Amino acid sequence: MNKRILALIALFLVQVFYGLNYSFANDVIDAGYIKPFGFILLRLIGATTLFWFFGLFMPKEKIDKKDYLTFLAAAFFGMCLNMLSFFKGLEYTTPIHASVISTITPIVVLVLSSIYLKEKITSLKIIGIFLGFSGAIILSVYGKSVHPADNILLGNCLIILNATAFSIYLIIAKRLTVKYHPFTIIKWLFLLGLIMTIPFGFQEFRAVQWHTFTPYIAFSAFFVVFFATFGAYLFNILGLTQLKASTASTFVYIQPVIAAIFALIIGNDNLNMVKIITAVLIFTGVYLVTKTPAK
Repeated sequence: MNKRILALIALFLVQVFYGLNYSFANDVIDAGYIKPFGFILLRLIGATTLFWFFGLFMPKEKIDKKDYLTFLAAAFFGMCLNMLSFFKGLEYTTPIHASVISTITPIVVLVLSSIYLKEKITSLKIIGIFLGFSGAIILSVYGKSVHPADNILLGNCLIILNATAFSIYLIIAKRLTVKYHPFTIIKWLFLLGLIMTIPFGFQEFRAVQWHTFTPYIAFSAFFVVFFATFGAYLFNILGLTQLKASTASTFVYIQPVIAAIFALIIGNDNLNMVKIITAVLIFTGVYLVTKTPAK
């Protein structure tokens, strides 16, 4: 199996983790077990510990001084601003709204990557992004959420900020993958992101009553830390080593499909023709974007 196929599989798994993350994270926050910024600090503490532990067995690299600002920028947009705005936005809006707005990521990345990474915008990519975006919008509009939202406008604005920050992170991270090993990049980004986030999440993290966690809440928190943070960011950076940033970002369209499948499994949703058609649109769009151009 070649490296490109492995990268595609890795990015698919990232979207599986993120697709499930909406429900698990929202359940923990809505139940009041931990507030958004405290949850982000928990994510960063857990994932940073894992990255640095496994980093002991990876190649050792020294970061050039001229790249310090690049690492700081990537950590700020990818681990600090991105996560804080997402979880705070999820507190005010619904998972359905959040999943819709997150689909702007490939569009932002496509524009930025053409400017900063000089990636060529092909007609296939434009068609693929249009199909994926259309499918995600239709699927999300027909979805329903059982969680009431306190402030939809504020929540949606924060999710837009989250999607934009993550898009910028993908562009910066892609540039770093040309020079450094993925583990070197990700362990330093998480350490820097953790340091930046401590002032925002320390009070909420300290207020958590850990003994009140039910088995489901404990599992949900574990899933968010291990799979949706450690696993997702690791596989994302691995995918970026083989694929363009615009290609990697398009996988976000798979998230609504994963969320719908998960809802079917746990009995919170049913299957209909609209969902089948939108799933076809989304996967066709992803296929067109990831298709290797003919020489």
